[in-house]
Amino acid sequence: MQSLAAEKDSASSQVPQAVDSGAGNIKVATSRFGDVEVDRQCVITMINPFLGFPESRRFYLQKHGDNSPFMWLQSLDNPDLAFVVIQPAIINPQYKPDITPHVRTELGITTERELDIMLILTIPQKDPQAMTANLLGPLVINVEKRLGRQVLLDPVKYDPCWPVVH
Repeated sequence: MQSLAAEKDSASSQVPQAVDSGAGNIKVATSRFGDVEVDRQCVITMINPFLGFPESRRFYLQKHGDNSPFMWLQSLDNPDLAFVVIQPAIINPQYKPDITPHVRTELGITTERELDIMLILTIPQKDPQAMTANLLGPLVINVEKRLGRQVLLDPVKYDPCWPVVH
């Protein structure tokens, strides 16, 4: 596993990252997974970019492996940007943050069935046991409309570096 996100390479930012390959698919050259085709219906559009990555608004989820709970949130706009994410219930079943009506409206969420939450992980290369989850800034996704945004919760209640392995 790698750390939270790979840094942007100046040479790669000069070439187009995603190309329409027809049949509803987008062909993407990524640094981590090579060339992949992504179904256009699987693209998650961020209504606000992640802090520090204003050029990246389109992402897709890539499984880490068949038996792994981890996923990669891979940018379609920057081939070097991918966040390791996980469903909160897998690592902290008690984590159930309140998503404000404002965020629900922004994302067009009208039912709980449309709502999904992912946690961004930081996994140090030399010490994966020191992995942490960002409980303070989860990714909220409308799974029907494929819209997402990172939200900032109450820093008194939620830890940005919550240890996954206790």
